Amino acid sequence: MKNSLKYSVAAAALMTMAGTASADDLTLCWASWDPANALIELSKDFEAASGHSMNFEFVPWPNFADRMLNELNSGGKLCDLMIGDSQWIGGGAENGHYVKLNDFFDAEGITMDDFIPATVTGYAEWPKNTPNYWALPAFGDVVGWTYRKDWFDRPDLQAEFKETYGRDLGVPASLDELKDIAQFFQGRDIDGTTVYGAAIYTERGSEGITMGVTNALYNYGFEYNNPDTPYELEGFVNSESAVAGLEFYKELYDTATPPGSSNWYMGENIDAYKSGQVALQMNFAFIWPGVEADPNVGGGKSGYFPNPAGPNGHFAQLGGQGISVVSYSDKQDAALEYIKWFAQPEIQARWWELGGYSALKAVVEDPGFATSQPYAQTFLDSMAIVKDFWAEPAYAELLLAMQQRVHDYVIAGNGTAQQALDGLVKDWTETFEDEGKI
Repeated sequence: MKNSLKYSVAAAALMTMAGTASADDLTLCWASWDPANALIELSKDFEAASGHSMNFEFVPWPNFADRMLNELNSGGKLCDLMIGDSQWIGGGAENGHYVKLNDFFDAEGITMDDFIPATVTGYAEWPKNTPNYWALPAFGDVVGWTYRKDWFDRPDLQAEFKETYGRDLGVPASLDELKDIAQFFQGRDIDGTTVYGAAIYTERGSEGITMGVTNALYNYGFEYNNPDTPYELEGFVNSESAVAGLEFYKELYDTATPPGSSNWYMGENIDAYKSGQVALQMNFAFIWPGVEADPNVGGGKSGYFPNPAGPNGHFAQLGGQGISVVSYSDKQDAALEYIKWFAQPEIQARWWELGGYSALKAVVEDPGFATSQPYAQTFLDSMAIVKDFWAEPAYAELLLAMQQRVHDYVIAGNGTAQQALDGLVKDWTETFEDEGKI
């Protein structure tokens, strides 16, 4: 989408707005990944228009939460703007880390109705489903799948797959079909190289296996709690259908993943896919521009599809983040200028062009969006089925408990799926009792 004229007009408008303001050095804190590089490029125009200087503190994902949550919890002044993970919104609000943005949005004519609803709920609201906003949706993201379209299109593999499974080798319509495909490629010879089925999330140290296994759990029927009674966990977290979903993920890991993939997350999956080790890759949508540009797997060799449906639902794990003003900053006015600038439709369109994932309806509902990139339609379809992990202030404790219980069963093979989820109910109940929620 070409928006250069509108973009220039928007920059001029911002310059007029900020022309008499004093210049500040702002620091924006985020994770260290490809979208952060795109944001640096985008922000050069904010600097030129506003007179403020932008500095960036980017931390690799495995260390991002520890580093930035420690910064917030200590009341540190490093960050003026924080693109914090979606799960942090409850703690950011209740612990006073983030500036509440309702009055600012009202004064500047910024409305959350202009953003994809799931991103407003996931990135901006606390309490959930109330009009209390602590961030502007900044980067829409979701777990989806990448596949070797060039391998799928081979006539010999097409014929063998159809003879074996009675259907064409193509984008799976269900998790069971995805597992069939991954098992079909497991250990297969492709051009003299042994390849494997799927790279999936298995990492234990931060959030990896939780962000992976939920894509099966949700679609089998797992619920975080009773939808009618908050924090009632028994029979929802560990339901019969949830147990079946956890068993599915373990079977996928045991029968269709590369050797040595017991602690993989985003980076390892990217490397395995780009190096030709796997036919399928589970990963967040942020990787797709890099896949498409890669000389080995891009340029039409790869395809993209949303997380497939399960027997009891069709969901995908929400990723992505909102951008917040840190309450400990001495430069809140300048930080709010950045939020106002970033929220403009012309800037959001440019964000998409540079490799960022806009959550603004004006961008994603543009008639040309779905065909603007090979993965654009998959992004739209995926964002329509998102579901997220707890965003409670105690999210870190809740996450670590799930990481341990799920990893011990799926990867280490300890106990049963029922025992793992029963243990998770116990862990989470203790946390919510300590929090005074139950």
